[in-house]
Amino acid sequence: MTEPDVLGRALLKAFADRGYEAILPDAATVAVTLPDGTQVKGDVQEWRRHAGRNSMAALPGIAAEFVEQMEKNLRRDAELRQAVREDALPADDLRVRIYTEDALPQEVWDTLVVRPLAPGLLESVVVDYPDSISPLQKSALGGTSADEAFARALARSVDGEPHHIMTRELYGVPLTHISGEHRYVGAHMHVLKRYVDPAASPHGALVAFPIPELLLVHPIGQTQIFSALEAVQALAARHVEVGEKALTPQVYWWRPGAYEALDEAAALAGGGVPDLRPVRVEIDKENARASLLSDEAFADLVRRLLDEQG
Repeated sequence: MTEPDVLGRALLKAFADRGYEAILPDAATVAVTLPDGTQVKGDVQEWRRHAGRNSMAALPGIAAEFVEQMEKNLRRDAELRQAVREDALPADDLRVRIYTEDALPQEVWDTLVVRPLAPGLLESVVVDYPDSISPLQKSALGGTSADEAFARALARSVDGEPHHIMTRELYGVPLTHISGEHRYVGAHMHVLKRYVDPAASPHGALVAFPIPELLLVHPIGQTQIFSALEAVQALAARHVEVGEKALTPQVYWWRPGAYEALDEAAALAGGGVPDLRPVRVEIDKENARASLLSDEAFADLVRRLLDEQG
């Protein structure tokens, strides 16, 4: 027998109490019909996780808070669309935030200023409000192109937000931490040449995005490749385990190429993204074996590095 969706019922009741018709097309999404007849959708996965950690008595209030926040976001989106009609897209408030693919329902991708960053990851232009972050709707772009919006948002995320850089060793492997107290640190992936010189590190780097506030980087060639992979994997997994709004423990190979050949301003405005490829090593220490999960280009690089390192 299927258990009743207590959380979903509470959320739909909260919308009904505010005069909205709402449905749950799936467990991760709420679809709300506005007074003008248009329908908007919202992601409720994070809300469900939050609500599920509280008592039944607190559930109506938590559901009401979600509805109130969604109303605020809708009002702000309307104000933003009006600003666009007046040719005043608030560039200073735009940022780029990284999401996992399953964090944004696929049916809303076409409505947002969003694009693939790497397998399993998306990046979205968002509006940074004082008390919330809202993905930018394509309808709010007006005469601004998506590429231009990304360029403005990336520039503000990288140079308009404080960040810190430090290198620490794990298992003897130096790992560069690019971090901040905001959720836009992943945008620094677009300017990784500032931290890893492709001329000095022609093989690129291992990178990870475990939480929105942290980008992990290890230039390939500084240490034995399997040791480096194992260290980045371990640290990324640990941050995912304990971090708030964690992204993914997946490690990627940053392969400098056409994107990095552009000057920085042209790269940010060009609509492209860095070349990021998922990689992983599984080490069986008992039998002294390592299994590499990657594409053939990275496997070939690993073979060459192992030969060079003897």
